[in-house]
Amino acid sequence: MDHSMYPETSRESRDKLRELAPEPYAAFRAFGQKVFANGALPSKTKQLIAVAVAHVTQCPYCIRGHTELALQAGASQQEIVEAIWVAAEMRAGAAYAHANLAIDTMNRVAGKQAGG
Repeated sequence: MDHSMYPETSRESRDKLRELAPEPYAAFRAFGQKVFANGALPSKTKQLIAVAVAHVTQCPYCIRGHTELALQAGASQQEIVEAIWVAAEMRAGAAYAHANLAIDTMNRVAGKQAGG
């Protein structure tokens, strides 16, 4: 990681977050524990989803953290890479799907220019 832009996480930075806003910090931690606990989806699946989402949101901390947690939950390297490819397809698919907005706008502008 580019350390000037994305410093490594540290105990000190986490402690500072907790010190400055203890209640939201505790609530966020508890929420995360509940979200990633085994449920209808096993924890491993949830971590693979998190790896994919982290790639779409482009959060380097989330990518590193959830990749490690996915491995700890039993995900294979192949499963992690497949999750990343799903994220890549969804990101590209969104651009493709939203092209409809550009087509619609071009058609409306062309209609106005043609006197419609």
